[in-house]
Amino acid sequence: MPRLLSCLLLAVLTCTVGTRAAETPPNFVILLADDLGINDLGCYGRKDQRTPNLDQLAAQGARFTQGYAAASVCSASRAALLTGQSPARLKITTFLPGRTDRASHRVLAAPVNDHLPQGVQTLAERLQAKGYTSAAIGKWHLGGKGHQPTDHGFAEYFAGKSFPGAESPQGGKGELGQADAAVKFIERSKGKPFLLYLAFDNPHIPLAAPAKGIAANAQSFHPTYAALVESLDVAVGRVLKALDEQGLAENTFVVFASDNGGVHVSELRETPPTHNEPARAGKGFVYEAGIRTPLIIRYPGRLAVREIAEPVVLGDLCPTICALAKVTPPEVQDFQDLGPLLFDSKPNTVPPRALYWHQPHYMNQGGKPAGVIREGDWKLVEQYEDGSLELYNLAKDPSEKTDLAAAEPARVAALRGKLEAWRRSVGAEPTKANPNFDRARWENCFVKFDATRVQALPTSEAMRPGMADWRQAMNDATPTGPNALIFLEARNAQVQAKKLKYEDPPQKDTLGFWVDPTDTASWTFQVAQPGKYRVSVLQGCGKGSGGSTVALEVGTSKAEFTVEETGHFQRFIPREVGVLDLTAGANTLTVRPLKKKGAAVMDLRRVTLERVE
Repeated sequence: MPRLLSCLLLAVLTCTVGTRAAETPPNFVILLADDLGINDLGCYGRKDQRTPNLDQLAAQGARFTQGYAAASVCSASRAALLTGQSPARLKITTFLPGRTDRASHRVLAAPVNDHLPQGVQTLAERLQAKGYTSAAIGKWHLGGKGHQPTDHGFAEYFAGKSFPGAESPQGGKGELGQADAAVKFIERSKGKPFLLYLAFDNPHIPLAAPAKGIAANAQSFHPTYAALVESLDVAVGRVLKALDEQGLAENTFVVFASDNGGVHVSELRETPPTHNEPARAGKGFVYEAGIRTPLIIRYPGRLAVREIAEPVVLGDLCPTICALAKVTPPEVQDFQDLGPLLFDSKPNTVPPRALYWHQPHYMNQGGKPAGVIREGDWKLVEQYEDGSLELYNLAKDPSEKTDLAAAEPARVAALRGKLEAWRRSVGAEPTKANPNFDRARWENCFVKFDATRVQALPTSEAMRPGMADWRQAMNDATPTGPNALIFLEARNAQVQAKKLKYEDPPQKDTLGFWVDPTDTASWTFQVAQPGKYRVSVLQGCGKGSGGSTVALEVGTSKAEFTVEETGHFQRFIPREVGVLDLTAGANTLTVRPLKKKGAAVMDLRRVTLERVE
């Protein structure tokens, strides 16, 4: 009998301890690198850079092969991660304060908030309700005085030094000092649930690493960068060791990621820090290497060790962490809880969700204003400069080498419609024509050198000469140029018609129903600089309906063109169609069909006027 009672008591105690353990709120550690490329870690295939701690972390958890940042640059990406809202909705769509408008830009930068909007809660604020303490360590980049982490729910904030010096014991980019601050936070917070947001300044330019580390990585593509990445790995190791020593590893959800892709071009005085092949481009671009990031999640005992191929976004971390902590998730569901993907044993049978990006800005690395939708294996890029549309199948073409837009016009039209519907739903800021545009400067930046197709050479230094002229052009901050650029949007047209009208639905967004050749559309607009203006149209035309003749008229000046078939009325292509003479002051441009060939003349989304002399 005594033995039986002892066994029963032991069973009750074991059950009670297990229940309490299960009820213990998890801790959360987010380790965020700054500009680390998708291929910069050993566990992602890099051979010339040493990352043993991060490789071990990947071996202990889930390694994502299609993890995305919510933007190609820091502030926008971080805002989404911490709030669970899209950068477009937050109106933080670039790094703060952003690249200045200059003559080499065809469109003006969209307005942005210079800090997180009031009333939008961060993860730290949401976890407060559950008794969590929190610390933000390292890079913030989401607002200055009055908008620091402690103004957004974090109990502690330690920035550290982002550039303490190459030989500093804090690390060349402050990573070791930031890790040590994180270790101290873990040690004093171990008795209560906590959120640690450790946002390293490593390996962001300017680069700095100790001479010993550079020498040890002399055979790397960029020895200084490799030394920095190795030091970043050491810093991560210190944090992971602290979790082990404090007995917290089993109950801590650890995330490692980068805020955006790696820099693959020369910037400031640096040669390209890294290469991202086979992914296209890098930081600042909406192609894969600009928005793809390493993503590793470890949660011992709950999350199985495996590779996860489903596309996810760092913005998903906010609702995921909220669900694990059992706190209220973001009221606006721009991203989704990854719990089912991470923890459910049943295969996912839900159709792939669409992922969206909105970048209405030029970037210091050469990225241009664009929008993106990815749905399944298909990715559509809409260039905001001219409205052109690119389509890629990422499963067959991960390097985005082959544009399939002409071969898949219906898919292009459908995806662009979804992208436009999403932009409207989040209140995305549009771009506007730059009246101070200079074509020669633009060509030097974006035509003569294609920064999206850079091929890596054996060393970073070897790439410097080929980028010198381009980098000089990109650094030119001249604000005004001799040209004037004007966009005449379909939605603003005055229509004289029986059938023609502006079709508002997002899948349309065009002047359509142009079935009567006597129908016309016109715009009255102001011209500051008189002269000859190159005229372009953004037109679509369904299969079998091409060949209509159309005139664009301003007074006695006229330009004529033949409508090109594009495979679908909503697959738009930009076309230069002639030159018009414009006078100073008010001008009226009229689009008039001269001959209708098919079922309809065309669909027309925009007319662009660019002063040439």
